[in-house]
Amino acid sequence: MLYHLLYPYTTSFPVLNILKYISFRAAACTLTAMFISFILGPKFIRWLKSKQKQGQPIRTDGPESHLVTKVGTPTMGGGLMLLSLSISMLLWGNLTDSYIWVLMLVTLGFGILGGVDDYIKLTKMNANGMTSRMKFVCQLVIAFAASYWIVKLSPEGIATKLAIPFFKDVLLDFGGFFVIFMMAVIVGSSNAVNLTDGLDGLAIVPVIITALCFGIIAYLVGNLIFSNYLQLNHVPGSGEIAVFCGAMIGAGLGFLWFNAPPAQVFMGDTGALALGGALGTIAVITKHELVLFIIGGLFVLETVSVMIQVLYFKMTGKRVFLMAPIHHHFEKKGWKEPTIVIRFWIISFILALIGMTTLKLR
Repeated sequence: MLYHLLYPYTTSFPVLNILKYISFRAAACTLTAMFISFILGPKFIRWLKSKQKQGQPIRTDGPESHLVTKVGTPTMGGGLMLLSLSISMLLWGNLTDSYIWVLMLVTLGFGILGGVDDYIKLTKMNANGMTSRMKFVCQLVIAFAASYWIVKLSPEGIATKLAIPFFKDVLLDFGGFFVIFMMAVIVGSSNAVNLTDGLDGLAIVPVIITALCFGIIAYLVGNLIFSNYLQLNHVPGSGEIAVFCGAMIGAGLGFLWFNAPPAQVFMGDTGALALGGALGTIAVITKHELVLFIIGGLFVLETVSVMIQVLYFKMTGKRVFLMAPIHHHFEKKGWKEPTIVIRFWIISFILALIGMTTLKLR
């Protein structure tokens, strides 16, 4: 709103020309979302505690320590992030950019879906919420709507093509099947972040790191000069996604203040599904789907560990890991929670650096 209200006055007040710069609005959006989280966080957490008398239901088959250390902690803290992100985007975003509305559709749609799942868990006082099938179908519906919309918005020459990292001018044309691939990226990213969200602060920092990287990528591919210089696929209008990434970073930092060990609140499926879906959508819009697998490699590792565990157990009746996702494996081995979290953050940072090299090494 600020952007649209003040932009017409740039000729009368030259200082307002700063609103033309995506970099400024991205920074402003980051700070706004962060301070909204700081201000509303304590009240929001107290409200959650008043409604959730016993806090998030804890898995009985999980690490034994969780039955002591995490009992009574409220969930659905992702609602705080969605609120701060939405307000900051309304203030600083260019709301005429269609890509922003695609991202809001996915983020809020997945957030509402996760909120329903969290609510069912709380009312049943059971770690199992919606049925996996129902949740998956709802995710597919949202992802299909977003994917179809993105194809219509994307430049005609690359709308249904997949870019290959480290290779310039290599595009694989999937035709109509590309919508299915896009849906898989969005839904897969959403569930991967959800699987990673198992320890205090574990998921939110890699989300912040990934959002920072894709904010840079969105800014570059949305700029014709930079995209040509780096030999990236130019996507007109995608530069505004950098502002959205700023909102994600600010909301994530504000949430981390309350989610740092020992957590005062969990993001729940409300936050995990929404943030993961947003990252997948950003990767699809910017034509960097495969780069997401590198930068968000920690989420991939967590997901693959679950897949390996399930498949191997079905085939042999034995387990590869002491427990999946893999962060619980290290808990079972005796690693302290902060040790696991910080080491996984380091891994996420290293993978982000490797992913960013794809912008230049071609």
